Amino acid sequence: MAFNKMFVMLPVMLAARKLDGENPDIVFMLRCVYGGMQAVAVLVVLFIYAKATAAAKEKGNAGVKIYVSPPPQPFADPNAKTPYQEKMLADHITKTARGLVGSTLFGICMTVGLHIWKGMIVGLAIQSVMCPFNLAENALVSALLFKGGLSNLKEKKIFGEKLREEITADDEVVDEEGNAIVFKKEIASKGKANKKDSKKQTKSFEDVLLDTWDLGADADIKPFMAALTKKNINFATSDNGWTPIMILSGLGAKSAIGAMRQMKAMGANPEKVDQEGWNALHWVRCYLLDLR
Repeated sequence: MAFNKMFVMLPVMLAARKLDGENPDIVFMLRCVYGGMQAVAVLVVLFIYAKATAAAKEKGNAGVKIYVSPPPQPFADPNAKTPYQEKMLADHITKTARGLVGSTLFGICMTVGLHIWKGMIVGLAIQSVMCPFNLAENALVSALLFKGGLSNLKEKKIFGEKLREEITADDEVVDEEGNAIVFKKEIASKGKANKKDSKKQTKSFEDVLLDTWDLGADADIKPFMAALTKKNINFATSDNGWTPIMILSGLGAKSAIGAMRQMKAMGANPEKVDQEGWNALHWVRCYLLDLR
């Protein structure tokens, strides 16, 4: 169970309110303690930023996609599905480091400003005590202090993230704009509720299409091609309107180009669109050129 810093903050807030803000000795002492703590904090934050910038440039982190869940909200529905946001690991490391620098400097400016403007000393006392706890909450600081540094971050998973192979069909994945992401190997729910019954029954043509899509670039397209006829060459799946040539266009499997020539000769229509308005060319651009 994660440590809740509120158990420290509440007693500190109550104790700080009892300090005599009119006593110059107490004010001077608080200024010295606060200044020393924040000076150390700034040095630590700048050091973390330098280390994080170097870690973001490591080859092992370049091009790695991670899927990060948002921080827990106090009044969120506990039964709601947690969305995972797709991010590039290197970019997320850099943004987290920049956020740490920005929040630290903003906090110092806010506390000092209130002290100068209103003479408030409560903020000085609270921030002097809470500074280490606030820093330790940051994933980069925690990794540097407790997880052996900022190397091999893909394996350490300091952000509590998942990798692509760990995402299941039950996980909801969105991009940074909140748009849902559909993976090549996402499991189609239609026709697969009862696996035992499906083994005993002959697969429908739609099942053949979806099973081929699930396997991605590793798919054996021979059963797929064997099931094609001139009658079903422009067949569209019931849920999404996917056609055989769309699936093969985005599959990236071996012999796909030759197979598409055969499909074209059988009457496949590459201009037909699915329910999202995408045709076969859109599928090529999205999946084979890896725009996602």
